[in-house]
Amino acid sequence: MPYLQDGRPVDMVFNPLGVPSRMNVGQIFESSLGLAGDLLDRHYRIAPFDERYEQEASRKLVFSELYEASKQTANPWIFEPESPGKSRIFDGRTGDPFEQPVIIGKPYILKLIHQVDKIHGRYSRLTQQPLKGRAKKGGQRVGEMEVWALEGFGVAYILQEMLTYKSDHIRARQEVLGTIIFGGRIPTPEDAPESRQLNCRQTGFSCLLSQV
Repeated sequence: MPYLQDGRPVDMVFNPLGVPSRMNVGQIFESSLGLAGDLLDRHYRIAPFDERYEQEASRKLVFSELYEASKQTANPWIFEPESPGKSRIFDGRTGDPFEQPVIIGKPYILKLIHQVDKIHGRYSRLTQQPLKGRAKKGGQRVGEMEVWALEGFGVAYILQEMLTYKSDHIRARQEVLGTIIFGGRIPTPEDAPESRQLNCRQTGFSCLLSQV
């Protein structure tokens, strides 16, 4: 992982494209203010970032706290005048500094509870795939882009598990359940999943392709 100028490694790296698309610019201010509060040993309780009182009021508040933290800790890299609110970090593999300074901070990270609430054992009678949608209390969907991301890492066994054992392969689900209870090695499914067999029953000629 990249590390700061004082040697501390970075815990998480966020894509900056995720900020304007979700319209959560306040997350940047909160992150920078959290860094200043950690260095100054302060806790901030403020109203939502708003510019009703003064133009650039939020930016001035954050920059003033970062400047004070830089002065009290004698670390000029915390607040650099040429790039206020940003700092240069170093590559964890080579030790070379990155070309552009980045925003560093210490924000609150909370786990979304609804990720656990979506995990249910309800299946569609037609395709035998887990239901999707919160209204139907369905499972967490693995879409095309999620599959592409996993394919990029070459995780063939995880893909096989998601698309067969945990999806619409009836016999494979039963075998996995028995393997978990009694122990042993999870068998590899030999036939096609239920969605493929449903397609065969509806079209007829597709079964010849699957058997070849």
